Amino acid sequence: MALLERVATLVRANLNDLIDKAEDPEKMIKQVILDMQNQLLQVKTQVAIAIADQHVLAKKHQENLEKAAEYQRKAEMAVDKKQDDLARAALERSVSFRAMADSFQQQVADQKLQVESLKSALQKLEQKLAEAKAKQDVLIAQHRRARAVSKATEAQFATSDQSTAATFDRMQDKVRHSEAVGQAKAELFKDDVEEQLAALEKQDQIEKMLAEMKAKRA
Repeated sequence: MALLERVATLVRANLNDLIDKAEDPEKMIKQVILDMQNQLLQVKTQVAIAIADQHVLAKKHQENLEKAAEYQRKAEMAVDKKQDDLARAALERSVSFRAMADSFQQQVADQKLQVESLKSALQKLEQKLAEAKAKQDVLIAQHRRARAVSKATEAQFATSDQSTAATFDRMQDKVRHSEAVGQAKAELFKDDVEEQLAALEKQDQIEKMLAEMKAKRA
């Protein structure tokens, strides 16, 4: 039956291989567990139905055995009464009920096999589900550890000597650039002051020369 085939597929599944191949192992195993739980519910339902059917078939078997025995007694009674025709009719019915009983007996045997098969599938699926749940807990713990290690590594790199040195170098370059800009501005300002002082000296010299010239001319 299709249900047992689906269960067999789930039971045969190698969880480790599924986890290794999955892009998101945690999501994958949660889906597997969900599928198993759904199939488990269906198998339990089928087991209950199969057992109920077995009881019904067993009851039918017993009823036909009792009918066959009843008509057997009636046939014997008819023989005692010298009623051969009634005895033949009773025996015919007894044989018919006996055949029906045999048919139900075979169905009961087949149904027992079906019940045992479903019970076995149920047990295996329960074991596989327990295994998947255990692996889920381990997997989640592994993922949490992996995330913690990753964050710790990132934090360690952010505070490592290499990272600190690189930051310090960038700051030092920025300071040097600022110093260079300031020095350039100072030099430009210094040149401007020197030119103004030189112009004043030149003007003062010219005034002196003019005064001396005027004195001589007077």
